[in-house]
Amino acid sequence: MEKRRFTASIAAVLLFMAVSCKAIESPQYAVVHAESDFEIRVYRKSTWMSAPVNELSFEKATLFGFHRLFQFIQGANLNYSRIPMTAPVVTSIVPGAGPFRSSAYVVRFYLPVKFQADPPVPLPELHLKPYKWSSRCVAVRKFSGYAKDENVASEARRLASSLTRSPFVNFTSADSSYAYSIAQYDSPFHFIGRVNEVWADVNAVGLAGCEYSEVAAY
Repeated sequence: MEKRRFTASIAAVLLFMAVSCKAIESPQYAVVHAESDFEIRVYRKSTWMSAPVNELSFEKATLFGFHRLFQFIQGANLNYSRIPMTAPVVTSIVPGAGPFRSSAYVVRFYLPVKFQADPPVPLPELHLKPYKWSSRCVAVRKFSGYAKDENVASEARRLASSLTRSPFVNFTSADSSYAYSIAQYDSPFHFIGRVNEVWADVNAVGLAGCEYSEVAAY
């Protein structure tokens, strides 16, 4: 059963590769502060579709979660709506006691503007649910290559280290239910110039634009 799940997820990623070559929508944000190795963004409120996954492996969790989300956007919803691909695909890490200090994840798909106000209802067997992402400030660190079990935690630690040397050392949000999130913008077969990001909520009150941020638990 595990092997079939993994094979199905690989197939979903290959389909993701096929559709992601076109210009696609992304959540809107403004950069309100920039350093050499990270920046602070204010994201507008938006609606995402989320797939909870219990897995020790970040890579497997992302594959399995995206497989369910891909079924949803291909028409596995009560409206039989086909939904265009968006970017990034975001995997949020839940703090835990596993070997990567996590045993649960939520994989999220940003809904295009057309579906923001009234998302299609996913089929019950997919175990998906819409998530209303309130406006918030997010610390972001970019990294290249592939987001893998071996490097996501270290990239998150690099962001945390950068924040400790910045004016935002005490501003990391304690309200978020997630340790950090990994945003992936490229298909697995995009080999050159790959873009990934580590996201962490911050309570940067006093920074222009962030006073309007409604940082809330995921």
